[in-house]
Amino acid sequence: MASPPRTPGGHRERLLAAMAVSIEQKGYRDTSVADVVGIARTSRRTYYEHFKDRDACFLALFDSTSEEMMSEIARAVRADASLEEQVDAAVGSYLDGVAARPELFRSFTRELPALGRPAVDRERAVIERFAALLVALVESGRREHADVDARPLSRDAALVIVGGLRELTVSAFEQRREVSELRATAVGVVKAILGAAVLEPAAAV
Repeated sequence: MASPPRTPGGHRERLLAAMAVSIEQKGYRDTSVADVVGIARTSRRTYYEHFKDRDACFLALFDSTSEEMMSEIARAVRADASLEEQVDAAVGSYLDGVAARPELFRSFTRELPALGRPAVDRERAVIERFAALLVALVESGRREHADVDARPLSRDAALVIVGGLRELTVSAFEQRREVSELRATAVGVVKAILGAAVLEPAAAV
């Protein structure tokens, strides 16, 4: 039986890691609580001390995986880099994160909608946090490059970028394409959106 990756923390982190391992091995639909506790080497009692059911663990895994990805993106982007370098770093970090665990992210895109409103709300919250991260990264770059006449990135423009990246990834999963194939297109489109939203003169009202 596979062991979960070594993770800091206690039983909750081990259970989340075990859920991820099981999903990557057999998919979420075929993953049971027994599978998770077996991989984590904990008891069912311990499991239910942390999660009320299988879906709750899956949703918590989605949250923690998304937060980890956003932290990786934030670390990859340097405020003193040019806008093009920042886009390369941010999009590259996002796609590398997905490519590292394709079965897990494929499961998120397939299974979350079937879990009802709570899952939809969680996914929406992650999209909003991702958009807020992009806004903050652009603002940090503006402060670092005060000599460049750049506007703040609006929430709407950030949501367009995040939503587009997500849909591009979902489409790649459905077509069984390698996520790495998306890099050139994704980087080019994000640069174009940012160029229009941040660098080009604002349209007259």
